Amino acid sequence: MSTEALLHDIRQQLLEGGLHGCLLVRDLCSGAELGIEPDVQLPSASLVKIPLALATAERIRRGELDGATAIDVQPGRITTPGPTGLTRFRHPARIAIDDLLYLSTSVSDGTAADALFGLTPPAQVARILHELGLDGITIRHGMRELTQTPTERFTPDQAHLAHTLAIEAGTSGRGHHVPQLDTTRANTGSARAWTALLQALWTPSAIHPEAAARVRDLMAHNLLRHRLAPDFSSDASGWSSKTGTLLNLRHEIGVVEHSDGHAFAIVVLTESLVPASTQPGADILMAQAARRLHDHLRQL
Repeated sequence: MSTEALLHDIRQQLLEGGLHGCLLVRDLCSGAELGIEPDVQLPSASLVKIPLALATAERIRRGELDGATAIDVQPGRITTPGPTGLTRFRHPARIAIDDLLYLSTSVSDGTAADALFGLTPPAQVARILHELGLDGITIRHGMRELTQTPTERFTPDQAHLAHTLAIEAGTSGRGHHVPQLDTTRANTGSARAWTALLQALWTPSAIHPEAAARVRDLMAHNLLRHRLAPDFSSDASGWSSKTGTLLNLRHEIGVVEHSDGHAFAIVVLTESLVPASTQPGADILMAQAARRLHDHLRQL
């Protein structure tokens, strides 16, 4: 199949499955890439925890923070489905910065992330990214805002109403009546911008090797492996990633490293057009689309 025919077929499969997708796969050795709408800005959801992890690791490296310093963290007490770790705790906890970094990144714990944002606010994370030459990702707020969506205002059997609002309340300019989905107010990034961050973490760049290695290790130990991991993890390849999920958004960014030395950055950002919170078929479709792009690019 030609590249043009492949891209057309993947777009159609995504749409038939109820997904609008922005994808980019890049060979980290050659720089060759294939993508679908890679420059569209979408809200980042939990993907923002990767820039936060990088900024925190860099500040630890510089000596501005001590990873062993313990922080008192208030419990999230969130009971709606989805959140993990401290976000679901009922009682205060005292946790070292190094361990908050693990919880925030590898477990996708929003309360742990907000504790880190308390040490390195969003504006400072954005400045560190700029210093490192990574300007395509916008960071405006922490994670608490992501627990204040319409989902929390409906009972579980009304979750489809929150998703209907997420699907239908947007504007042609990517504004949205739900602030967390409004690209002028939310944390945002394009598939190309996230790919640039992955490339900077996996290949020589302005990021210090010590900080890059720390973030790569955290991504390698990502516990959420239901989305793209089934198509990229094997005895002959390793998959390091971060997911992001919010209302009708389903994202994953990661790097697959093959035993032959080849490595590919893979970014899949999607918006579901189906008003349902549980859509395992969407996760499968995302993985299939990414795998087809990866396999085609690897054969070129």
